[in-house]
Amino acid sequence: MPKVLDGVAIAAAIQQEVAGEVRALTAKGIQPGLAAVMVGNMAASLIYVRNKVQTCASLGIYSDLITRPAAVTTAELLELVASLNARDEIDGILIQLPLPAHVDTKTVLDAVYPGKDVDGLHPLNAGCLMAGRPALAPCTPAGIIEILKRSGIPIRGQHAVVVGRSDIVGKPAAMLLLHQNATVTICHSKTQNLGEITREADILVAAIGRPGYITAKMIKPGATVIDVGMNRITDPTEFARFFAGDAKREAAFAKRGSILIGDVHPQAFEQAGAYTPVPGGVGPLTIAMLMANTVRAAKMRREKNS
Repeated sequence: MPKVLDGVAIAAAIQQEVAGEVRALTAKGIQPGLAAVMVGNMAASLIYVRNKVQTCASLGIYSDLITRPAAVTTAELLELVASLNARDEIDGILIQLPLPAHVDTKTVLDAVYPGKDVDGLHPLNAGCLMAGRPALAPCTPAGIIEILKRSGIPIRGQHAVVVGRSDIVGKPAAMLLLHQNATVTICHSKTQNLGEITREADILVAAIGRPGYITAKMIKPGATVIDVGMNRITDPTEFARFFAGDAKREAAFAKRGSILIGDVHPQAFEQAGAYTPVPGGVGPLTIAMLMANTVRAAKMRREKNS
């Protein structure tokens, strides 16, 4: 039986460590602070942001949730970001994505001061990550490394294949794995003979954003599979394709009308030696690493000035 890598337990351990760091900083008169900017009223995004704010409160981190209407302009958001850059009690700035189509997302993200860029998306932080210099790394890729390390999965000398090339997950995950001395291959939707490449992976990171895309025949027996996908299925036909005969999930789908699935086909995990489930795998690490990045940003910016 493959080993299930429990992201919930690992995230809880990281949050305990972060709480200890917060107490140590508070004793020095420094309370780390996070500002979360939410545009519009997308229900899923609002729930996600509120979870982040609640986690801040549980760890002793100051938080400020700032909401703006969907009609907000790029100029107005740039003005808001400038004001947050100037606030000394704010160590981290989170711009909840996606922003409305009329907003220039890259311009807004680039306006965040790199030392407060706790999502690790600023070009300066991306460049430092590429060069192996100290930087705030994107939360999900950083969480992937923590899952592997804390689960005792060897990285050094292993062949890691990352399926997906986004700036948020795929590219930074590949860089972080490379810095841990893995041999890294990056694949994507245009890669030819994808299955032949993924079958060579000791560590397979699925971050392509397609439900059940990675099948059993694409996985090397005994490989570690990190499923980053968070895809919501609402179509009964599609549900049956992945979960037919799974009584527990059938009951959940009948009740809620939807269910989450990763980028890996549920039956494919039987081929793995270890894997992250969806939900309960990589997802909880994203918030935990956001908290860790906020505390790290506070240390980098305020401890040296105290």
